[in-house]
Amino acid sequence: MAKLIAKTYGEALFETALEKEKVDEIYEEILGIQKIFSENPELMKLFNHPNIMKEEKLQVVEAVFADRLSPEMTGFLRIVIEKGRQSELDSIFAWFTVRVKEYKKIGIAYVTSASELSDRQKEQIEKRLLTTTAYEAFEIHFSMDEKLIGGLVIRIGDRVVDSSIKSRLYEMKKDLMKIQLN
Repeated sequence: MAKLIAKTYGEALFETALEKEKVDEIYEEILGIQKIFSENPELMKLFNHPNIMKEEKLQVVEAVFADRLSPEMTGFLRIVIEKGRQSELDSIFAWFTVRVKEYKKIGIAYVTSASELSDRQKEQIEKRLLTTTAYEAFEIHFSMDEKLIGGLVIRIGDRVVDSSIKSRLYEMKKDLMKIQLN
């Protein structure tokens, strides 16, 4: 259910931003809102508190955000609060961010290696990803997992390329188990 809410609201916000030609502006506003929420966790607690009336929450939105945000973003926050979906703001904003990156052809890749990669290796991976995908830029998150033994696991969206030695050994094991001895 939460994923459906994030998709519905995030998509609506993205379509509005696209229609008004304010994709970059609204994206920047979201980053600002997220910063305000991270620096003031009590503000999010206030929005999620069940005993605080919606009208009071809307007044807080006006007081905190009205002169800092575009009318589209302020209106969006009002709608989210009126519908009681403020607890989903993080996931809504995450959905919007993914849509903006798709729109701008920026891929998000997660690369896991068995050992630390050098800057040169990271550059080579990025170049390879750019030549083998339709993306024009990449946001790459590198991590290490010694259990891979060697090789890489690359995840972009729901696609995974696993060239790790660990997975190759597992596949060999499965193949060997299939062989019946006579």
